Amino acid sequence: MQRSISIMLGLLALSLAGHCIAQQYPNRPIRLIVPFPAGGNVDVFSRVLFKQVETELGATFVIDNRGGANGIVGADTVKNANPDGYTIMNTSFGFAVNPAIMKKMPFDVVRDFLPVTNVATGLGYLVVVNPKLPVKNTAELIEAAKKQPLRYSTAGVGNGQHLAGALLNTMAKIDMLHVPYKGGGPAVAAVAGGEVQVHFPAGSVGVPQHKAGRVRAIAFTGAKRLASLPEIPTVGETVNGYVADAGWHGVFGPAKMPMPVARKLQQAIHKALQEPKIHAHFIDNGYEPNGDPPEVWAKQFRADVKRFADIAKAAGIEPQ
Repeated sequence: MQRSISIMLGLLALSLAGHCIAQQYPNRPIRLIVPFPAGGNVDVFSRVLFKQVETELGATFVIDNRGGANGIVGADTVKNANPDGYTIMNTSFGFAVNPAIMKKMPFDVVRDFLPVTNVATGLGYLVVVNPKLPVKNTAELIEAAKKQPLRYSTAGVGNGQHLAGALLNTMAKIDMLHVPYKGGGPAVAAVAGGEVQVHFPAGSVGVPQHKAGRVRAIAFTGAKRLASLPEIPTVGETVNGYVADAGWHGVFGPAKMPMPVARKLQQAIHKALQEPKIHAHFIDNGYEPNGDPPEVWAKQFRADVKRFADIAKAAGIEPQ
């Protein structure tokens, strides 16, 4: 009986301590780890969204780009950070894919992190080509790939861009060579500079590059056309049944981060996503804003770790 009372008192003390921490949080700048180089879609969306989150939360966010190993380098920084809510991460769904494609990981994505919220779900990628490649649509790309070796860049092995390219190879019966880079910024620079011929950027990265003439957008991988480029057809309009979404962006903290702090962050992010300009920015670039509570997001995240493992296996991606 006395032991039960002691346990209950201990749990009550933890709850009160968490509540006090949340009331005081935040009282200094928050470091936001983006585990990719500047210029990729996670980085671009982070800079747009968290400027608004600053207003909602009354705190300054300092974006820290820690690219490398498909997001593992930056994630490891978060895993080892003080779990006080002052170091968090905004990452792509490659975070859930990594366990299936990496033989050795410095952490367990489920055990060592606390899911805070899902920021947005990507409806698809643009298919862009170097302007010097005489290709203006999916049919011409397939024809060119059958006649000459083509290479496509991605932000790393096993991410959504890689899976989108692998799926197009399979369904169109072509063999474009996958060339992984250390993030979306270098990957789009590679196609603009002619190092590769094809790339699959998110709309937030690809649309400005297309409008500036640095690349040519020829298709969208989602189930329907991209809102900001309605004249660009989907891949599925040429390759029947082809659909490749762009996965999600999600916010995580170290595993022992207090839940009241996680909830406060999630609520601020959710409110920021409802701000009309922020909401429109995501929609126009092919992403559906989310902002679910930690419990809901954690359940989806755990399910996706298994789902993406099955997808990677089906795509024939061997662990490296």
